[in-house]
Amino acid sequence: MQFIREIISKIDTLLWGWPLLILLLGTHLFLTIKLRFIQRYIGKAIKLSVTKDDNSHGDVSQFSALATALASTIGTGNIVGVATAISLGGPGAVFWTWVTGIFGIATKYSEALLSVKYRVRTKDGTMAGGPMYVLEYGLKKKWLGILFAIFTAVAAIGTGNMVQSNSIAGMAKEVLQVPTWVTGIVLALLTAGVILGGIKNIARVANVLVPFMALFYIVGCIIILMMNYRTIPATIATIFKFAFTKQAAVGGFAGSTMMVAMRFGVSRGLFSNESGLGSAPIVSAAAQTRNPVRQALVASTGTFWDTVIVCAMTGIVLTNTGVWNKGLEGGQLTKVAFGTIPKFGTVFLTIALTTFVFSTILGWSYYGEKAVEYLMGRKGIIIYRIIWVVMVFFGAIFSLQFVWDISDLANGLMAIPNLISLIALNGVIVEETRKYLWNNKLNIESEDVPISA
Repeated sequence: MQFIREIISKIDTLLWGWPLLILLLGTHLFLTIKLRFIQRYIGKAIKLSVTKDDNSHGDVSQFSALATALASTIGTGNIVGVATAISLGGPGAVFWTWVTGIFGIATKYSEALLSVKYRVRTKDGTMAGGPMYVLEYGLKKKWLGILFAIFTAVAAIGTGNMVQSNSIAGMAKEVLQVPTWVTGIVLALLTAGVILGGIKNIARVANVLVPFMALFYIVGCIIILMMNYRTIPATIATIFKFAFTKQAAVGGFAGSTMMVAMRFGVSRGLFSNESGLGSAPIVSAAAQTRNPVRQALVASTGTFWDTVIVCAMTGIVLTNTGVWNKGLEGGQLTKVAFGTIPKFGTVFLTIALTTFVFSTILGWSYYGEKAVEYLMGRKGIIIYRIIWVVMVFFGAIFSLQFVWDISDLANGLMAIPNLISLIALNGVIVEETRKYLWNNKLNIESEDVPISA
């Protein structure tokens, strides 16, 4: 078992090294150029996300689809991931995380567009879509669709489920002295109460939970920054300076080069917003939208909120409070930073992390069940939901290093077939964008009728 773990760990390290980072970031840049900097429409996209579209077909509203996607992406990556990037790459990593978010908007737009265009209507009338359907119907490579679905089902159980419940259980034990098995039972029951009702139930919870948890966390960051408002200009200057220069060792910080800051900033940004991994488009395909471009614009705001706003806030806070050079690891940085809020800081962070992690469990449950539906049909969904709830409990009580290695590997492997479809079908993406956005026809009825399953 130890030998297998070492092999998987080495493959995982290789996969999430420079090759995948270059492929992801390269796709971001390529699509940004092909789509004439689609990021300039972010204002229009935000407006569309809160606009009800009555002349459309789908399972949930555009905002509900966005909220469900954000439920899975806004998580520990925004707090612990950014902290890890700074602890290893210094304040300069914040800049590269932010840049990754800016260019990642184009990729999130593109994968959502394709998922809506090639979605299908199942026999029970619900929508099904995502990279697996794009690969089958758009690229005519069903075998790649099957591989993507397998990787998604595995990554969901690990990254989106067991690792998340383990985080909550560990935090509850440390802060509140609650036994892990108690947290596991409570979390499993709460999860069952939501996901057994399907996407509409998940969306209803996400509609309430996501805005609350995001605003709650941002308010905490603003409180910390207001306490140190005089040093904010110097903080911003430090982030930009260290993004392009070598950083000497200071305090407990070991020092780093520009390439190290870039590597960890880019990798943590990509891990946080999931642009290019192919997860969020699965729920975008369920959205009530009259054409692919409308939902693609709405979906693109997910990367904007997740990385350009939330991750940036975390990075500025950690740099502003000076905890980055204390020699602390990842999550400890954020804990110390929020500890600067008198009396309530630790509790504030605990609530934020709990809501972040629980929402991730809900969002990824939908991704996993749609992957299983693609592989096994509707009959596999209820079985997967039951397994999901059980794994939430076991994730809370067991050590998960091996699970983390497996799921992290599957998470990275998801990106490869998805990126292949994005690059190969870039002409379709551009044509749809020209048809509806550049020709200013976003409000006309879609001519893209879902394929009958």
